[in-house]
Amino acid sequence: MRLEDMRESENVEDRRQSTGTKLLLGGGAGTIVIILLALFFGVDPQALLQNTGPVQNHPGSDSSRLGQADDPRDEQRVRFVKKILGDTEDVWREEFARMGKRYQEPKLVLFRDRVQSACGFASAASGPFYCPGDQQAYLDLSFFDELDRRLGAPGDFAQAYVIAHEIGHHVQNLLGLSDQVHDAHGRVSEAEYNSLSVRLELQADFLAGVWAHHANKERRVLEPGDVEEGLKAATAIGDDRLQMRSKGYVVPDSFTHGTSAQRVRWFRKGLETGDIRQGDTFAVAKP
Repeated sequence: MRLEDMRESENVEDRRQSTGTKLLLGGGAGTIVIILLALFFGVDPQALLQNTGPVQNHPGSDSSRLGQADDPRDEQRVRFVKKILGDTEDVWREEFARMGKRYQEPKLVLFRDRVQSACGFASAASGPFYCPGDQQAYLDLSFFDELDRRLGAPGDFAQAYVIAHEIGHHVQNLLGLSDQVHDAHGRVSEAEYNSLSVRLELQADFLAGVWAHHANKERRVLEPGDVEEGLKAATAIGDDRLQMRSKGYVVPDSFTHGTSAQRVRWFRKGLETGDIRQGDTFAVAKP
């Protein structure tokens, strides 16, 4: 991707330096508990506090690096994230203006290993996510390594697609689309709710493509091979592909994000049309 003409967003919040002790014990309250226990058992409180080290690595994940040195690539990755987020802000500000609306910029939170949001506690193993409750997207930078090495979808545009997809959820939230799905939780069967979730995720893929369409139209950001990178990423994180990789079989009724083919189709449609009106995944019989 050509990033030279992209500005860096100021809406990135870096929480990567949060300590394991704070995450595990909840900050000051946890410290008080340790001191009280130490006094009760006649132990030096300082000794216990020094030994409450970082949270242990999540099994099977290389993203748990609390208390360890930063990846030397992280500074470059942070700048990349800021540029992609800044470009989504520019594109969606203009698109909302065309609809007679005002775009409210979200924050993107960088974290390491695990994080607390208004939607609850999440680990890096769950991948990037968007929380409507605080209107923030969350990303552990090590997911880019996961995307490259384990999922076989390398490249900067693949990474940009991931960010743009989460911002797509923010667009849905502002337009009231996500509320319709979340409100159905508990009122429909699990299979029906999963089907609605798939449509919501496919629409976020479409919106990621809409961003890329306008970013390239205005700033010529795409280079040869970039589109293929994005489509490969969409393929890699399809429910059918992920379930087959982890279980050896697929359970369609449990899909929550869509198949690889569906994700590719809607991302490509947004990328080719750039027309938000063509992304109503809830209006078609089979998305």
